[in-house]
Amino acid sequence: MTDTLLEIDNLNIDYLVDKGEFRAVSDVSFTIGKGEIFGLAGESGCGKSTIAYAITRLSKAPAWIAGGSIKLDGQDLLRLPERELQKIRWKRVGMVFQSAMNSLNPLMRVEAQFHDVLFRHTGCSREQSRARGEEMFRLVGIPAHRISDYPHQFSGGMRQRIVIAICLALQPELIIMDEPTTALDVVVQREILEQVVDLQRTHGFSVLFITHDLHLMAQLCQRIGVMLKGRLVEVGDVRQVSTAPRHDYTRKLWNAIPQLPTHEQSSGVMA
Repeated sequence: MTDTLLEIDNLNIDYLVDKGEFRAVSDVSFTIGKGEIFGLAGESGCGKSTIAYAITRLSKAPAWIAGGSIKLDGQDLLRLPERELQKIRWKRVGMVFQSAMNSLNPLMRVEAQFHDVLFRHTGCSREQSRARGEEMFRLVGIPAHRISDYPHQFSGGMRQRIVIAICLALQPELIIMDEPTTALDVVVQREILEQVVDLQRTHGFSVLFITHDLHLMAQLCQRIGVMLKGRLVEVGDVRQVSTAPRHDYTRKLWNAIPQLPTHEQSSGVMA
């Protein structure tokens, strides 16, 4: 990691509920370097996705950001007016949502969905957006001519690749991936994540990778943050967090991962 791209400092996010306010994210602070893949792990409901939506200022009521700062290259995104934020959202910070493969419009050809994104941010023509879309299809391993197809004509893994391709089309500096492979089988998960790593190495963008799967995260990330009940309880490089976790909850997460027996153990059991 060279320079800091994203800096989150003492972030607090509340949800308005019947009995008042519920603090979903409490005093969370971490950084992501330029060209770094940073992982954010924790159980469902611990606040991971809430942070992701806050970074892009896509939080909707009853959620609201109660305090702290989110800086991109030193610029506080929480203080920007919406018009200025639109110049950053998707163009500098892209996001692959949970169950992203289901977020494509089933009534529109993929080509039209590429055009919607590119035209809004660059004003390009349909010919230009198709050319860019075909380029991105080739980049994620899909035949370029299939950009004319509808989403239902692709498998789940291919639809996930299409969403990643749309996210990459504007060459953002940071991509937020919120449980991007949850609905996919393990083989397709591995294929897509290997492709993400290859693309990241080639293009140099940063990644915030959010999941509850520490084993998956350890294969992908340089550093890991672990969340528990809205708080960040541990941050460290992947080797330290995996081999010498400081927090008891982190140890429990690692211990919850099934361990495959070694060849010797397997031979002993069979004997």
